[in-house]
Amino acid sequence: MTVRVRFAPSPTGTLHLGGARTAIYNWAFARRNHGVFILRIDDTDPERSTPENTAQIIRSLRWLGLDWDEGPEAGGNHGPYFQTQRARNYTAALERMKATGHAYPCFCSADELAAKRDLTRTTGATSGYDRTCRALPADEVARRLSAGEPHVWRLAVPLERGPVGFSDAVRGETEFPIESIDDFVLVRSDGTPTYNFATVVDDADMEITHVIRGDDHLANTPKQILVFEALGRKTPVFAHLSMIWGADGKKLSKRHGATSVEAYRDMGYLPEALLNYLALLGWSLDGETTIVSADVLTSSFSLERISKNPAIFDPEKLEWMNGAYLRGMTASAFVDAMAPWLIEAGLTTGEDIDARRPWFESIVPLIQERVRRLDEVAEKVAFLFADPVLSAEATDKALRADGASAALRAARDVLDEVDFDAASIEEALRTVPEAVGVKPKTAFQAVRVAVTGSTVSPPLFESLEVLGKEATLRRIDAALSQL
Repeated sequence: MTVRVRFAPSPTGTLHLGGARTAIYNWAFARRNHGVFILRIDDTDPERSTPENTAQIIRSLRWLGLDWDEGPEAGGNHGPYFQTQRARNYTAALERMKATGHAYPCFCSADELAAKRDLTRTTGATSGYDRTCRALPADEVARRLSAGEPHVWRLAVPLERGPVGFSDAVRGETEFPIESIDDFVLVRSDGTPTYNFATVVDDADMEITHVIRGDDHLANTPKQILVFEALGRKTPVFAHLSMIWGADGKKLSKRHGATSVEAYRDMGYLPEALLNYLALLGWSLDGETTIVSADVLTSSFSLERISKNPAIFDPEKLEWMNGAYLRGMTASAFVDAMAPWLIEAGLTTGEDIDARRPWFESIVPLIQERVRRLDEVAEKVAFLFADPVLSAEATDKALRADGASAALRAARDVLDEVDFDAASIEEALRTVPEAVGVKPKTAFQAVRVAVTGSTVSPPLFESLEVLGKEATLRRIDAALSQL
């Protein structure tokens, strides 16, 4: 049997972290089992489903490094891959269910249904609909249909069947009493299918073998199993993932911070790091390993290692992991990653980076160990691209301290005489404090502020090497002219 799984988001908003984790698990399971990963767009909500949201979902998945074998942009033999384009499939499935007596028309008005629900709450009945129309005589049904009376189509739940049970690949044996399941609507009065009908038809037609999704869909599963049975189609294996919680033990939401994939991209996270972190929110390789590459994930993923307990989203751990990925990059890869941020900050251009690639790679050691997100890079290296504007606070604190001006003049003199590599720069500058009678901190801070404009910067000696002798001496001269 070829494993076939699907990720079926509704394009009603951004791809959030929970949805991304579901996509990652489906993708990894398919790759681990040499199966097929399908992307299907469940766009049956006409008011909120938009092409922009669909494009954003696809863009987010691509950014994370996920690829799909069938779906939008990929094609496939089981399309279309948008629910709004699959109406004939739903019509054909409903006709089969009508013919076998598994579906019946319900003519109850909205007011009548509301009254029935109120009665259910009063009496404590387990079913919200009393199946009035299921008992209508066949000739009355035919007459009312012929007259064009508004109606929906409901599933005739087989009450004699007994409990609806299944073996969940994550939760284990799970069972729902048949009495708790309504004769739920399959097709609305306007002819559009409901979620629990459309998704089953699609899963059956696409030959889905495993449905891996969040446990917010758990209550839908018994209904969907009944539809599979009514259609005479094989029920897939279900695996329901526990929710992702915030640190407060509540479902992850905007109150915990950003929740969309693209928001984390825009905050300077690497796709590899976010993929790794999301994969570990409910699954583990061995209970200890934290850095798990995409290759390791796809070669090792299994449903058996998914936890039943909710995962806690920890922004600090994600940031640490992102930093670990940044530290593991080659200089060339780091330049590629930071380039868009430098360009957006107006520090450089793509053409400049291409023309001076070795120099840009020389920047990397200054910051690679000191940033956790790419959005921190531009601020830390801005001094390399433009002469700083010295603030009054920095000038007073570092350049007007006792002995600072003398130290800065001495530093300028020794730097003018040395080869401009970090080792030579350090050797020369370490002679300054004793020569002018100041503490090393005073001398080095004066140079740092004069050259970078800040009391905090990447390592001083290496920074001066990257900046170059000409720019360094020019900035020291400019600082001295203000004293």
